[in-house]
This record gives sequence, structure tokens and C-alpha cells, in this order.
Amino acid sequence: MATANLYSRTGEAKGTVNLPDALFAQPVHRQALWESVKCYRANQRQGTHDTKTRSEVAYSGAKLYRQKGTGRARAGDAKSPTRVGGGTIFGPHPRDYATRLPKKVKRLALTSALSDRAFSERVFVVEDFSLEQPKTSDLAKLLALMPLQGARTLFVLPREREADVLWKSLRNIQGVTVLRHNELNPYEILRADNLVFTQAALGGAEEVFGS
Repeated sequence: MATANLYSRTGEAKGTVNLPDALFAQPVHRQALWESVKCYRANQRQGTHDTKTRSEVAYSGAKLYRQKGTGRARAGDAKSPTRVGGGTIFGPHPRDYATRLPKKVKRLALTSALSDRAFSERVFVVEDFSLEQPKTSDLAKLLALMPLQGARTLFVLPREREADVLWKSLRNIQGVTVLRHNELNPYEILRADNLVFTQAALGGAEEVFGS
């Protein structure tokens, strides 16, 4: 069974907690992770890139000069793709890059990413707490007191509205990404060096993805 160190809101070590085996003690499937990251990044693409063909370039369609007698190569109009400022051949046009993965592959990738971080002892749990108003300095002190490795930390909060103040307190800390427990995805997990869950978020993740 995988475990994680438990900390108070002040950064004091409180022992360990057991992590759900269904999420944090599964084999790491590298192919599923690759497929999931590829799918995620493709779905983030807007696909709004566009180039103008010769029919869209704003030039006259008149022939540049007469066909024979000039000593130069034959030329048509200024919209020719072979001329500077002319249309583009086979250039990109708006398209949808979105792809889909089977549900079983999605879940396999998620459990693989979580298990990889658990095997590396990079999962931490913080006791549930709340703030009356956003206070970035309090959360920055908490993270500074925890033995976090690397520069990137993914902080997972519960979905309830009570966690909105915590979300606002964390979002401005450099190197910290904040997600709700129902928004967990392999891409953000693999980007982060460390995962920090609140106790409520850990239970919520088990409820959403553990079955």
C-alpha cells in the first residue's frame, strides 16, 4: 500500500496517510501515458492558423509583362506562389486537432501517472483547512516548509466552493498549478515534480476515479 506524508496547515509533519491502492498502487503503463499526453496536447490546439492561397492574395490578376521578347522567364500574375508576396501552396488552414481516447485508456493513464509519483515519494497530503480571505503568503510559507523536490508543484483542491479562497491564494505562486480533484489529468501530473492533496481532495479523487 502506498503512503504519503501528512502535514498541517503550518507545515508541521503529522505522520503518514494511506493512499488509495486503486489510484496510487497500479502498474505504470508508459504507452497509455504517451497516448494520453498526445491527446491532451492535441486538444489544446486552437487550429486557427491560416495562409492565403493565390485566390485570396490581394493582387491584380493582370499579366505582369508580355509573354515573349523580354528575355525573361514567362510570368503570369503577381499572385503566383513562385513570387515574393504571392499565394502559399499547401499551407495550413483552420482545422480541428481534437482526438478522443477510450475511457479505459484514460483511466489507465491517470492511475499510471499517480502511481509513478507515489512510487517516487512525491505525493503529499495537507490537513483540511480554510481561509477567510485570499492570503498567498500563508500558502507560500506552507509549501516552503514541505520537503518538495524540483520547481513544479500541482496542488489539488476539492471541488466545493469553500475551496475557492484557497484556489485564489495559490494561483499566483510561481511554479504552482492548481486543479480541482475532478480535473486531474495525466499531463498536469507528469508536468509536476510534486503532488499536494488536501484530505478532502484525496477522498474526492478516490470517489471520482477510484471505482
